[in-house]
Amino acid sequence: MNALKFIVQRKILIGLLTIFIMIIGGYSILKLDKELMPGIEMDGAFVEISAGEMSAAEVERTITIPLEQRLEAIDGIENTQSTTNIGRSSFQITFERGRGKELYKEVESAANALKTEVSDITDLTSGQYGTSQSYEFFLDVSGGNMEEMSSFAKNVLEPRLESLPEVRDVSLSGVLEHEAAIEFDRKKLTEKGLDIQQVTEAIQSANDEATLGELSGDKESPSLRWDTKLTNIEDIKNISLPSPTGFVKLKEIADVSLHPQENSSFVWKNGTKDFILVQVGRTSDVTQIEMAEAVRAEIKTIKKEQLVKGFELNEIVAQADYVKESLDGVTANILIGGVIAIAVLLIFLRNLRATFIIGLSIPTSVLLTFAAMWMFGYSFNILTLIGLGLGIGMMVDSSIVILESIYRKKEQGLGNFDAVLAGTKEVAAAVIASMLTTIVVFLPIGLIGGDMGQFMIMLSAVVAITLISSVIIAFTLIPSLSEKLLKLQKPKKTLKEGPFMRGYNRMIAWTIKKKRNSLAVIVLFFIMFAGSLSLAAKIPMTIMPDMFNRYTELMVNLETGLSPDEKEKVAQKMNEKLRSIEDVDSNYIMDNGGVFYAIINMTKGDQIKEDQKTVNEQILKSLRSLQKTVPIENVQSAMSGGGSSPVQINIKGEDLNELQAVADDFMKELHTIDGVTGATHSMNRTSNEQVIVLNEKEIEKAGLSQTQIKQFIEQALLQMPAGEMKMQDETVPIMMKWSEKTNTQAALLDVKVPGKTGKEKLSSFVDFKNVKTPNEISHADGERLLSISADIEGRDLGAVNRDVQKLIEDFKAPAGYTVAAAGDLKQQQELMMDMILVLVLALFLVYVVMAVQFNHLGHPLIVMSVIPMTITGVLLGLFVTQRELNLMSGIGVIMLIGIVLNNAILLIDRTNQLRKQGYTVEKALAEAGKTRLRPIFMTTLTTVGGMIPLALASGTSGNYQAPMATVIICGLMFATFITLFLIPAVYRLFTSKRKEAKKQTTADDAASLSKNIS
Repeated sequence: MNALKFIVQRKILIGLLTIFIMIIGGYSILKLDKELMPGIEMDGAFVEISAGEMSAAEVERTITIPLEQRLEAIDGIENTQSTTNIGRSSFQITFERGRGKELYKEVESAANALKTEVSDITDLTSGQYGTSQSYEFFLDVSGGNMEEMSSFAKNVLEPRLESLPEVRDVSLSGVLEHEAAIEFDRKKLTEKGLDIQQVTEAIQSANDEATLGELSGDKESPSLRWDTKLTNIEDIKNISLPSPTGFVKLKEIADVSLHPQENSSFVWKNGTKDFILVQVGRTSDVTQIEMAEAVRAEIKTIKKEQLVKGFELNEIVAQADYVKESLDGVTANILIGGVIAIAVLLIFLRNLRATFIIGLSIPTSVLLTFAAMWMFGYSFNILTLIGLGLGIGMMVDSSIVILESIYRKKEQGLGNFDAVLAGTKEVAAAVIASMLTTIVVFLPIGLIGGDMGQFMIMLSAVVAITLISSVIIAFTLIPSLSEKLLKLQKPKKTLKEGPFMRGYNRMIAWTIKKKRNSLAVIVLFFIMFAGSLSLAAKIPMTIMPDMFNRYTELMVNLETGLSPDEKEKVAQKMNEKLRSIEDVDSNYIMDNGGVFYAIINMTKGDQIKEDQKTVNEQILKSLRSLQKTVPIENVQSAMSGGGSSPVQINIKGEDLNELQAVADDFMKELHTIDGVTGATHSMNRTSNEQVIVLNEKEIEKAGLSQTQIKQFIEQALLQMPAGEMKMQDETVPIMMKWSEKTNTQAALLDVKVPGKTGKEKLSSFVDFKNVKTPNEISHADGERLLSISADIEGRDLGAVNRDVQKLIEDFKAPAGYTVAAAGDLKQQQELMMDMILVLVLALFLVYVVMAVQFNHLGHPLIVMSVIPMTITGVLLGLFVTQRELNLMSGIGVIMLIGIVLNNAILLIDRTNQLRKQGYTVEKALAEAGKTRLRPIFMTTLTTVGGMIPLALASGTSGNYQAPMATVIICGLMFATFITLFLIPAVYRLFTSKRKEAKKQTTADDAASLSKNIS
C-alpha cells in the first residue's frame, strides 16, 4: 500500500520514467537484429566423407566402422547414425544437451585423424547443426551466352557486391569453368618409348614455381625464383619430354584442348543449366533487411550503368522480405489489438478518458518489452514475433482489470485518491497471481527434448517479458493517470442492473442454491468434456506447420550412383511436372550429391489462382508421381519440422540378407495402410561390382607381380589429374586420359601387358567375378539397420502414425531383429510425450502459485476445474477450423492453462474477500459474479481480439501463429462462459456449511460482546 501511495503521489517521476521507457524502447527497435530464424547452435553434428567410386561394402569396412569406433570412445555422444553409400559415408551425431560446441571439436578431430590414415578419402566435411545460414539473398544471371554471363558474374557482380560493407561474401554456382584435357595416343606413346609415369612427372616438373635461394652478395639480397608455371594451352603443347630417341613435344603424342569442364555446373533453373546462381551472405553487424536494401541499391546502379546486356539479372528470394512481412504483421496485430481494446473499453465503460489511459499503456508496454528483448540479446525473428503476437493479446488485461476496479470504486462514490488505492488493492493479488500462472506454465517448456526445446524457450521468454512489462505498466502508469484523469460523466449512487446481469444472477442463484444443483451443473459439463474427446482422432496432426509465403523448398532424395546425364534427365522431368502447375512461377534445382535441393517460387498478387496449401500439395503429388519412372526415392518439404521421410521404420539386425527378407514382409503390410505411398527400403537397390580374380600362376610365369598388374589396370583406365594452371584469373585443372577410352570389360581384357615372354593380353592374368552389393548400408550406434521410408498422401501424419504404430506392435520379427518407428513418426511420438510431461508440470506449478496466493490447498483445485472445459473448447475449435494439432498449437494449449485461470482467480479471489467480510457462501458467490463479470468479459474480449489477426493466418508467419491463436481463442471463449457457472458450482459443492456456520457464530458472538462492552 505504501508503494502504491508513493507511485500515485510521484506522478512526475512516473511521467519521466514513461518518457525514458519510450526513448530506450525506440532505440532498441533500431538496434534489435532482424532475421528469419534465431542463431542457435544445436546439440548435433554431421560428418560427410567422400571416397571416389569405392563400393558401399568397402566404405563400410574401411571408413564407417573405424570412425564409429572412435566416436563410441567420446564421452557425451548420445547416439550416432551412419549411412554408407557408393563412395560416401554420412554421419549424424547427437550430443548431450548443452555440450554441442565442446563435443563437436572432438568429433572433428576424430574425423580428421581418420582422413590422414585412409588414403582413399578424397574429401571430408563436418559441421555443427544450427539455424544460422551462410547465405540469405539469392540472385540468378540467365538468358544469355554462358561466356558473357560468367565474365559478368566473376568480374563485375561478385567484386561489386563484396565491396559493400553489409556483404560478407558472394558465392557463384554454375559459372562456366574449363578443363585442359591431354588425350594420349597409345600407339605414338609406345613408338617413342615412353610410359604414362614418365610423362606425368615431366608435365608436373614443367609446371613448377619455387624460391631457390637468395643472392646475398647483391644489394638488398634479392631472392632467386624459378617460375615455369603453365599459363595457356600452347605452353602445355610445347612441353619437352625426354625419350630414348631424344626430346619430343607433348603435342606429338597427345591432343591438347581446352573445353568446358564436366560437372562444373550443378544448378538448373526451369530445367536448364545455362544460368548462374548468386548467393550473398551478410556481415554479423547488419540485419537481413539492411543487407537486402544495400544489395538491391547496388544492383540498380549496375543496371543503370548498362552492364547487364544480352542477359538478365533476377532476384530469386531474399529472406529479408519474409522478416519484413512478419514485422509488418506483428505491427498490424499491435494496432488491431489496440483498436479492439479501445473499442471494448468504450462499450463497457463508455468513458473516453479511460480509453485514453489504456491507449497510452499499450505503446508503453510494447516499448518496455522491446527494451527488455534488446537487453537480453534477443532479435526480431519468427519465434520472438509469434511470442510478441501472443503476448500483445494479453498485454492490456492487467491494465483493464486495475482500471475497471478503480472506475467501479469511483462509481461507488469514493474520492479520487481513495478510489485508486482501494481499487488497485482489491485486485492487486489477483492480477499478480494471474500473471504468475500464465508465466509459470512456460517454465517446464525447457524440458521439451532436442532442438525444438531451444526454440520454445525463446518463444516462452518473450511472452513472459511481454506480460511482466504489462504488469509493471499496470501498477505504475494506470494508477498515476487514473487519480486525476479518470472522471465519471454522471456519478451514480446506485447502479441499475441490465437484463443480461439479471439473467446471470437468476441462473447463478439456482446453481448455488442447493448442492445437488451444483452437482448437476458439474456433471453436465464433464459429459460435454468426455464427448469432446472423441473429436481428437478427427483433428489433423503434424510436427511443425509450413510457412506460407508463396515460396517453398524441397528435398528430393535420388537413387545412389546416378551419372551426370541421369541427373540431368531427372531435373528435366521435375521441371516438366512443376511447369504444369499453374501457380508455380519458377524453380531452381541444386545437385547436392545424392539429394536435389529445390527452391520453388509461386505466383503472387493478381496471378494467384490457388492458396499455398493447395499448391504445396500439388507440387508434392506431381513430383512423387515421378517415382515410378524416374530414379527418385522420395520427395519431402525442406521447411517442415521433420528431417526425414514422413514415415520411417528402422529394422535392426546383423545379416544383410535376413534384414532384406524382414523388410520385404513388413512392406507388404505397410502398403495396406491408407495414405502410405512410395514405400521403399535402403537395400532395395544393389549395384553390380566386378571383382578382379587374379591368375597367380600365369602372373608368376610372366615374371610379374600383383602390384604391376594393378598398375597396368589403373593406366588402362587412365583418368588422372596432372596439376592445374592459372589462365586469365581462372584456375584450370589439367586432366590426362587416353584418346581411345577403355570403358568395357572386353576392351580392358584386351589390353596388352608386357612380360618376360613378350606382350600378352590382360585376360591371361585376370578374370572378373560379378558381385551384387547394396548401394546403401545404415548403422545406428554401430549396429546395422535397414530403413524403410514412405511418403504420406491424403491423410495427416497423426492418423498414419497410429496405423503404423499398430502394425509395428502386431508384426512378428525373427529373433535378434527389431522393428521400430523412426524419422517424423518417432519425432512426433517423442514430442507428444514431452508435451504431456510439460503439461503435467505446468499444472503443478500453477497449483503451487495459487495455493500460495489463496493460502488454501482446496481453492486452487476449484480454480483448476475449468481446465478440462478449456480442452473441450480447444478440440471443438480445431475440429471446426481443421487447423493442425502441432507443436505450435500444443504450446497454445499450455499457454491457455495460464490464461483461462485468470478469470477463475478473479472470481475466487473476490469471493474469498467477501467471505472474510462476513458474507455467506451463496451471497459471496453471487456478489463476486456481479462485480467480476465486467472485467472478465473485458479481458477475454481484448485477448480474443488481439488473437483474431493471428488466427486469420495473415502474413508470412501466419501459418505458424494461426494454430496457436485458434487454440487460445476457442479455448478462452468457451472457458469464459463455463467459468461463470462451473467455478461457483464447484466452490459451492466443496464448501462445508458447518464451517460456514461456525464462522458466522464466531462473528456474531464477537459483535455481541463488543456491543455489551460498549
